[in-house]
Amino acid sequence: MRILQINASYKPAYIYGGPTMSVSKLSEQLTKAGCYTEVFTTTANGIAELQVIPGERVVVDDVPVTYFKRLTKDHSHFSPALLRHLWREVKGFDVIHIHAWWNLVSVLSCWIAIKRKVPVVISPRGTLSAYSFSNKNSLPKRIIHSWLGKRLLKKSSFHVTSHREKLAIESIIQPKRIITIPNFVLLGKVSEEKHEYSNSSPLKLLFFSRIEEKKGLDILLNALKAVTIPYHLTIAGDGDKDYIDDLNAIAANNGIADRLSWIGFQGSNKFEILRQHDLMVLPSHDENFGNVVIESLSVGTPVLISKYVGLADYVTTNNLGWICELDENDISAYINRIFEEKSKLNGIRQTAPDIIRADFDETNLAEKYISMYNQIINNG
Repeated sequence: MRILQINASYKPAYIYGGPTMSVSKLSEQLTKAGCYTEVFTTTANGIAELQVIPGERVVVDDVPVTYFKRLTKDHSHFSPALLRHLWREVKGFDVIHIHAWWNLVSVLSCWIAIKRKVPVVISPRGTLSAYSFSNKNSLPKRIIHSWLGKRLLKKSSFHVTSHREKLAIESIIQPKRIITIPNFVLLGKVSEEKHEYSNSSPLKLLFFSRIEEKKGLDILLNALKAVTIPYHLTIAGDGDKDYIDDLNAIAANNGIADRLSWIGFQGSNKFEILRQHDLMVLPSHDENFGNVVIESLSVGTPVLISKYVGLADYVTTNNLGWICELDENDISAYINRIFEEKSKLNGIRQTAPDIIRADFDETNLAEKYISMYNQIINNG
């Protein structure tokens, strides 16, 4: 089986967060399982470009990757070189796996694959939902969807990472098929050092994500003004400077600035940061999966997430945290209550790592992805 992964960004472009890491982890695990897997991507790295040689195939952690120059920046990523190369090479693959939507790499690559009669599977990565249609650049999205996207999506298979994402897709389009498989997620090592919560210490809260409107950090900052228990919030992530300035203004107006630590983007020490905190909070407006939820639980740190995070049902079923409304009063009430639930905090700390390792076993997940590709190829 020959699989081509297409995404507008690939590691080390970690600035794009979860999708970049999920695509690279998937590619590496498929290679490890014996499937020939190649990646076409661009030099995208936010406002900058990766320091790579465009158009030259290189091996990145055992995966052949070709980075192509892009002519436009985020979020269109127009890359004629990638599209020309794909047109020539696409027939050499059994299936094309396209990640995310709306950018010109994804949409035009999908058109090429369908035109050349190669089976296509799309992982929207949170880009096809009612929220994504109305959040940013809504008019261009609707034009693309009406002009070309709708027809392409109907002829494609879909891979989603949660039941919530499946329902979102079905509300917009009826594709050939939808298959649900969780993301591959890099899991942190479990510390042998025992972590016990104490009511005599402030509750150590952590927000760990890209800092953008979708993630709901503004709602959390407004919720904290009504939190009556001792706490400290660490904010790990980067974002637009003007938006971060607005968030700092909210914190100052709410009188909580001295209870916040802004530590910026965190890379190799991610799991140590997660492990050091009592509760990871993600009050997102829309999240198809939420890698950081699994990353946090893998080291035993419980989570408080909004009901709009794709993993909300999983967290509830396995009793690994709390699910809140996207409302500052509800969030503040949960934080006040969680502080008193020492036994549940300690229980999650002990049980979560084993649950996560069982459910996100890399070998089992690889088999599910390979089965998906076979199904798409044989019934394509």
